[in-house]
Amino acid sequence: MTTGDAATLEPGPGALTAHRPLGPPSAERSGRRRRPTGAPPPLPRHLGLTGKLWLAGAGGLVGWIVLCALSAPVRAFTDRADSAVLRQIARLRSGWLTDVMTAVDRIGSGWTLTLVALGLLVGQVVFRRWRHLITFLVSLALLEVVGEVLYDGFSRPRPYGVTAIGRWAGYSLPSPPVAVLAAVLIGVAYSHVVPGKSRTLAKLVIACVLALFAFARLYLGVDHPLDVLVAVTLGVAIPLTAFRTFTPNEAFPVAYRRGKTAHLDVGGKRGEAIRCALMDQLGLHVLDVRPFGLEGSGGSTPLRVTVAGSPDTALFAKLYAMSHVRADRWYKMGRRILYGALEDEAPFQSVRRLAQHEDYALRLLRDLGLPTAEPYGIVEITPEREYLVVTGFFEGAEEIGDADVDDQVIDEALLVVRQLWDAGLAHRDIKPANVLVQDGHVRVIDVAFVAVRSTPWRQAVDLANMMLVLGVRTDSERVYRRALQLFSPEEIAEAFAAARGVASPSQLRSVLKQDGRDLVAQFRALAPARRPIAIQRWSVRRVALAGAVVAVLAFAVTTSIDMIRPVHDVPVADKALCGTGSLMVLVAQAVPTAVAVPCIAALPAGWESEGTQVKHGRVSGSIRRRRGVTPSR
Repeated sequence: MTTGDAATLEPGPGALTAHRPLGPPSAERSGRRRRPTGAPPPLPRHLGLTGKLWLAGAGGLVGWIVLCALSAPVRAFTDRADSAVLRQIARLRSGWLTDVMTAVDRIGSGWTLTLVALGLLVGQVVFRRWRHLITFLVSLALLEVVGEVLYDGFSRPRPYGVTAIGRWAGYSLPSPPVAVLAAVLIGVAYSHVVPGKSRTLAKLVIACVLALFAFARLYLGVDHPLDVLVAVTLGVAIPLTAFRTFTPNEAFPVAYRRGKTAHLDVGGKRGEAIRCALMDQLGLHVLDVRPFGLEGSGGSTPLRVTVAGSPDTALFAKLYAMSHVRADRWYKMGRRILYGALEDEAPFQSVRRLAQHEDYALRLLRDLGLPTAEPYGIVEITPEREYLVVTGFFEGAEEIGDADVDDQVIDEALLVVRQLWDAGLAHRDIKPANVLVQDGHVRVIDVAFVAVRSTPWRQAVDLANMMLVLGVRTDSERVYRRALQLFSPEEIAEAFAAARGVASPSQLRSVLKQDGRDLVAQFRALAPARRPIAIQRWSVRRVALAGAVVAVLAFAVTTSIDMIRPVHDVPVADKALCGTGSLMVLVAQAVPTAVAVPCIAALPAGWESEGTQVKHGRVSGSIRRRRGVTPSR
C-alpha cells in the first residue's frame, strides 16, 4: 500500500468521489456547503429588537411586582411614587375634560371594544387566517392567566390620595381594560394590516390610542401608573411575541389577494432564502423562482425554478411548510369524523417527514419504471418548518385536461395504474392536474400520498379515478374498451363500486360536474353489476372523536366570548373577612362616605362565601350552604 497527496490521486473505476452532482446535467454547479452546527438556516425566525425589548420590559415589571409583594419598603415607595404622579394629573381636571376622559374610558372598556374584538375574530375567519386566529386566542388566554396571577397575588387596592371619578371594579393591578385593549389592537395590526408602511402607521395609531386611554384611566383616578404600565407591557408583549413567532411575515404574510391559503409568498426574504438554500445544498445557481401550476395544487406551493447552465434549465420544486402539515391533519380528522377511518388516513407528523416521504416515493416509482419526475433532493429552508422537494421539470407538458388524448395516451395512463397495482402501490391522488401529457406520452406527478401495500379498495379507487380522468377527454366506451386489455371486467366493476363521493379528489369531482355526463353511471353500466362499497365506517373512536371536537369547539367559543366581553366589572375571589386586608381597603374605597363596611367575622358550620363584587359605589356578596350539609337544629 502506498500513500500520497489526496489532491494528486486520480480516481479510477469505482473510486469514491466527494459527492454525486444533483440536478440536470446541463446545470452550472458550484461546491455545496454544509451548514455548520449553530449557524442560522436560510430562513431563520426572528423576534426582532422591539419584540425582545417588550419581553424584557414585561419581565422587569413582573420582577418589580414580585419585589413589591416581598418587601414592604419597596411597596411603600411604589405607592408614594404613583400617588405623586396621580396628584399632578388630578390638577388638570375640569368639567369638559372630565366628560371627554369619561367617554374615552367608556369606549375603551365597554361594548365598543367587544365589538372590535368580535370583528377581529370574524375577519380572521372570513379571510381564512386560521393560524392568526389560533395565535390570537392563545395569546389572549395566556394574557388572562398571567393577569389573573398578578391580580389575585398582588391584590392592589385603588389609588390613594386622589378621588376616583370614573367607574372601576375589583383590584387595580394590572389594569384589565388597558391590557385587553392593547392585546386586541395588536391582534388587529398583525392579523389585518399589510406589513410595511401600513403596519408601521397602524402601530403609531395604536400607540396614540393606548396613550390616550391610559391617560384617561389616570385622569379619572381609577388606576395607578404602575397598573397601566404593566397592563400595556403585557398586553403588547404577549400577542406581539406570539404573532412574530408563529405567524412571521415571511411565512404567513397578511395580503388581500385571491388564491389558496396553501400557496405561500415566495418573494422577499423567503425568495432569497430559497436561492441561497439551493446554492448551498444542491450547488445550483438560481436565476428565477416563480409559482407554477397553482390552480391544481392545494397542499403545497409549486414552483418553477430556473437554474444557470448551458443552456439554462428549469426545475420543479414543491415548497412545504407547517401550515400544509396542519391543514393535512385537520382535513384527515374531518374525513374521519364525516366518513370514518378511510384507508391509510394517518396524517404526517412533521414537514420533514412529508418531504422525505415524497422524495422516497419519487425514487421508488422511478426504480419501478413509472413515468414520473426525476428527484434531485430535499432542500431545507427552515428546520422542521419549511422544506423544498426538487425534481426535474417536464418542459412542454400540459395537463391531460388540455391535451389531445388518443389511444396511446389512454393505454399509457391505464398502464400506470397496472404498474402501481403490480408493485402493491396506490397513488391516492389521481386527478387531471396530476396526469400530464408530454410529446404524446403520459407523465404522473404529485406522488406525496403514494401508499405502499395499500388496501385493494384504495387501489380500485385509483383505477376508477384514472378512467374518469380519461373519460372526460374522450368517452366511457372507448376508455372501457382499452381498459379491458389490462384489467378484467370484475376489476373494473370493483373500481366503480368503490368510486363514491370523497373517494375521488375534489378537482376531479368538479371536472365531472362541469362535464355534464354521468360518467360514473356509464362505466358502471358497461362493467358487470356489483354492489357499491360503503365508505361510511362507524366506530367507537369516530363517535368519541366527533364528541370531543364538538366539546372543544363549544369550549373555545364560550371562552372566546368570555375573554372579549366588557372588562369594566371584574369580580374579586377573596372573602370579605373582617380586618385591614386589601379587600377591606377596596370595600372602603368603593363607598368612601360609609361609616361602616360589611365583613365576615365567621360563618356558621356548613356555609361558605361565594365571593365579593366590589365596584365604584357598590359592594355586594353572597354566602351559600355547602351541598350535602344538613343544618343543625
